[in-house]
Amino acid sequence: MDVFLCKIVKFSYFYPMKNIVISGVSRGIGFALVSYFAKNKYQVLALSRNIETLTHFPENVSVLKVDITKENDLQQVSNFIKQHWKTVDILINNAGKLVHKPFSKTTYQDFLEVYNVNVFAVATLTNVCLPFMKKESHVIAISSMGGIQGSIKFAGLSAYSSSKGAVITLLELLAEEYKESGIVFNTLALGAVQTEMLAEAFPDYKAEITATQMANYIANFALTGNKIYNGKTLQVSNTTP
Repeated sequence: MDVFLCKIVKFSYFYPMKNIVISGVSRGIGFALVSYFAKNKYQVLALSRNIETLTHFPENVSVLKVDITKENDLQQVSNFIKQHWKTVDILINNAGKLVHKPFSKTTYQDFLEVYNVNVFAVATLTNVCLPFMKKESHVIAISSMGGIQGSIKFAGLSAYSSSKGAVITLLELLAEEYKESGIVFNTLALGAVQTEMLAEAFPDYKAEITATQMANYIANFALTGNKIYNGKTLQVSNTTP
């Protein structure tokens, strides 16, 4: 299996801070998250199928070429943590897939591919990281306002929005199941953010929030939200509902 380790991070007295795993980091919010944590000297394990854009980070960032929908690739994540970190403080399940088609043209394969990334991979990557987590470790799933009951829905997003609703429920269930461990699970349901994925699906739509702005919010929540929330879904949007 082709897994590329860009840089190996080892503990040092210079970087005694939290260990953070982030999926879907080649562009958009994920890339901005890695940039934020890298700048602030956190230890980061960045996961992506595409690593061409991830070659200029400092030594506190490691990059694995990983397809999070493949079990064998995820074993490499476990191996890295065992060898170099031993513990995980924060997991941000950021990777996402969006299909924009009329429901009548959305195939079984479309649904499967979207759910593989947006739901099943969240479950499996979280399962890989949980043995290395401890009290107050924080698991975050990035969902969407489209997955919130009663929110405005957009035609053509049957697979995407329903998957984002599913991941909300998944994190609520994990918070209940692991409440005695002290590990914290929360979901952020984002409104529109100007990312490449949004531009590909809706070329004419321009969001008010940039990927960097949203990444800064997510990073702060990842570092501090576990003190206040558990099993919650926060709506991160400047529109209502």
